[in-house]
Amino acid sequence: MTKAMRMMEESVRVCDGIIYVLDARCPASSYNGNLKKTFGSRPVLYVLNKCDLADKKCDDFVKLIRERGGACIKLNAVNANSRRDIAGAIASLVAEKQQKGLEKGYRRIFRFMVCGVPNTGKSTLINLLSREKRAATGDKAGVTRGKQWIRCDGFELLDTPGTTPPAFENQKLAARLAFVGSINDDILDLDDICLALLGELAEKYPQKLAERYSIDIASPLEMLEGVCRRRGFVLRGGDFDYERAERAVIDDFRKGRLGPVTLDDISDCDGLVF
Repeated sequence: MTKAMRMMEESVRVCDGIIYVLDARCPASSYNGNLKKTFGSRPVLYVLNKCDLADKKCDDFVKLIRERGGACIKLNAVNANSRRDIAGAIASLVAEKQQKGLEKGYRRIFRFMVCGVPNTGKSTLINLLSREKRAATGDKAGVTRGKQWIRCDGFELLDTPGTTPPAFENQKLAARLAFVGSINDDILDLDDICLALLGELAEKYPQKLAERYSIDIASPLEMLEGVCRRRGFVLRGGDFDYERAERAVIDDFRKGRLGPVTLDDISDCDGLVF
């Protein structure tokens, strides 16, 4: 992360603006304040991506960011119909600067840095704008390793590695990053993550859990055992196959099989500067 931050600090000098990609299911959790400090006075467009996986609470975050002076849109970068919305928002970000250039008789290509925590869909967004698969994508953290400039219609985008803070002050927000796959699964305890996810979903979306797995809302461990029973995740000898159930629950959540979910609340944005 330190290497990535240094690279971004060097590259931002040649950028006209920033496209900051957040996960619409947890906009506050996926906000890295260290990145904001790197941008300086450059205009920032906040993109709440994966809005197809988030519920209507996502709109409250768009409104909040705009009220605090930031440019913000929500979209699903996998959907080609989103291209016009994001392209228009990017153009608006530098419209004044572009007009001044035209008045002086010159036209140039504007450059934008695309950044955010891992697995928010930065590369998918770039591929949407470039109309072809130019940036590597994946459903896990850490796919983009280095920087690369990609030419689009009328501007250039810099794809950057996902960057998380060196330390998480709020463990609740950090856990949500783990839920959505922004932290590498290989360094996480699957038991802890799944039980924490079940606990939060039981608190905020109990009906979705009950409908998906046909289980009663109880303690996280009891619900996990209920998933094992319903799905037949049982080992030889009759013991529950907890690992298989945990992977199933986490995958169901990440793929949106429980329905649209927004884990963050507006109060989680207290103290954030957009």
